[in-house]
Amino acid sequence: MSYEKLEKNIIDIIKEEQAKLGYRKETVRLYYPLRSLNHFFDGEYDIRRMKELLQDFCERVKDKLGDIQVTNEKERFCFAIPEKGVECIHDNMGKNEFIRDLVEAVQKHGCTIEDVVHVFYSYSQDIHYEKTNNGEFDYLIYFKGQHPDSYYYCFTVEENHMIYHRFLPEDYEDFEF
Repeated sequence: MSYEKLEKNIIDIIKEEQAKLGYRKETVRLYYPLRSLNHFFDGEYDIRRMKELLQDFCERVKDKLGDIQVTNEKERFCFAIPEKGVECIHDNMGKNEFIRDLVEAVQKHGCTIEDVVHVFYSYSQDIHYEKTNNGEFDYLIYFKGQHPDSYYYCFTVEENHMIYHRFLPEDYEDFEF
């Protein structure tokens, strides 16, 4: 069983949070539905089996991310990442990371989709960019070569602000637009 995708996702979410809000040495809680966790493991596991997998995952990443506590309420799982893990991620975050540049761009008043596309192109010329007609988002952008990441970014323009959501490709495909 490979836990790399889940570990990378946890790290990526915390990096994104730190880019948006700044670093604080505190426990961070992340929530995942069972369906998303199953995407990480390329399977269809029930709650009981997922708990077993996550217990093993927590043991494997303990040296790096600390003693992660996982709880669940039905099909919703909460990961409590301790201060040690949050600090480790912060200490190893590069200054010129894509997510930092993206967050900086969208936080600017009057950010346009052209500004956002420019950030993507500054990391790779191999991107997918489309205007969507799904009623939820205005644009979909992602890196075709999965570098620097493999997420799907959905953007919405509201007044003079750019709002985005980041999804695993499998989670995006699960949406019923």
